[in-house]
Amino acid sequence: MTKSIPIVQDGIVLDDQTDGPIIRLDTPAWFTWLEAPTTTRFSYALFNRSRGYIDGFMTVRKEQRQRGTAYWSVYRRQGRRLRKVYVGPSTALTEARLEQIAAQLRPRAGPPPNPHFFALKAANVWLRPLCTSHETPLLSF
Repeated sequence: MTKSIPIVQDGIVLDDQTDGPIIRLDTPAWFTWLEAPTTTRFSYALFNRSRGYIDGFMTVRKEQRQRGTAYWSVYRRQGRRLRKVYVGPSTALTEARLEQIAAQLRPRAGPPPNPHFFALKAANVWLRPLCTSHETPLLSF
């Protein structure tokens, strides 16, 4: 059976493996949960407020240093590139810091397409004559 990864969304932890009350970010329960040896990773939803849906997720992982101390890093794949952002110890993993990193890693929206481009393209494709007067028609009946 595969262990599901906890998800942090809307300021709360959604974890199938943890029994008990809801854990809210930036509370003592949140920092206790982060320090627990069983907490090694979680996903953070990248909510796009302007569009009203989730653009994707970033993975937050607890990693061990050679000297034994733990620190957190954020990972997000964008195309073929895997981006990594250092967060720091559990005390640095606040909702404000996660939102700051999420803003850096959200998909970049380019300029909106010109609606006239699509209308002209459609007009060119669908209203183009099948042949000109000097060409032989492709189909003859």
